[in-house]
Amino acid sequence: MAEQDAPFTPVHVKAKDVPPPTTISSVARRLLSDAASNPRMTWPPAEDKDAWRRRMAEPDERRAKMVETMMASTTADVETVRIADVLCYDCTPRGKAGQDLPVYIFAHGGAFVAGGGDFAMAQGARSADGLGARVIAVDYRMPPDHPFPAAPQDCVAVYKALIETVDPARIVLGGSSAGGNIAASATLMIRDQGLPMPAGSILLTPEVDLTESGDTFRTNEELDVVLKGGLPECNALYADGHDMRDPYLSPLFADFAKGFPPTFVQSGTRDLFLSNSVLIHRKLRKAGIDAELHVWEAMPHGGFLIGDAPENTEIREELARFIQRVIG
Repeated sequence: MAEQDAPFTPVHVKAKDVPPPTTISSVARRLLSDAASNPRMTWPPAEDKDAWRRRMAEPDERRAKMVETMMASTTADVETVRIADVLCYDCTPRGKAGQDLPVYIFAHGGAFVAGGGDFAMAQGARSADGLGARVIAVDYRMPPDHPFPAAPQDCVAVYKALIETVDPARIVLGGSSAGGNIAASATLMIRDQGLPMPAGSILLTPEVDLTESGDTFRTNEELDVVLKGGLPECNALYADGHDMRDPYLSPLFADFAKGFPPTFVQSGTRDLFLSNSVLIHRKLRKAGIDAELHVWEAMPHGGFLIGDAPENTEIREELARFIQRVIG
């Protein structure tokens, strides 16, 4: 038997309780503690489209509470608009509409199937406040009725429309979780269509590998209090039969030597998607791309979303610094 064919011995990890560490803020520790008992998400089979439609029609009280909390802490001006016939939320810091601000095109998270509407608007408004930028939150089309490639195509359409009046050197394109995947895919499409590239890319705990092969999909399973397990059903629904290793579906498999803008990658040590962030950062660096990786202590997937943890402020400060750096 060849050495590479020999079986590998897994590491046995005994059951144990992992408390919130003392190395993070008290607010973050409380949030980890309060979320510890959250149930693991379950999803219908990818092929049962009617079950998905029923699931998406169910009210999400937890997300509604998050929207209420987020909107209560923002003063940004928000306008609901259609750009290239794509629903968007145009968010600017209070009183700064019309000023020559950086423009952040933002794709929301939500496992490719959720997170639009009020939640996308709230994320855009909060980002505009925290970054001092004009944020275009794209309410892209989603499965089951609009699978891949609808979402990144919507982001590309918005980008094409914006660069008719905005210098692409003042635009960054990014997203969180599934939105990080969509933003990276849209940036690859922009490159491959020969369009001028945005000044930067922001990938916040991105789902850039739909095969979910990274180490932390095992090591952080159940430890991540936000995303306790992988999303194979959501990924399959979104992919709609396409090869999961297609670079537009899983940007981790793209050839970045062909070009990519400076990139900010963010994750946390308890994030199920930490491996995604580590792997794409290394791949960008190997291709000679300017890439930063920022990992926060004990942070689960998506950050400490509810509440005002100082770690959230740190992320916004780092993002604002990155945006100012890449737009010159």
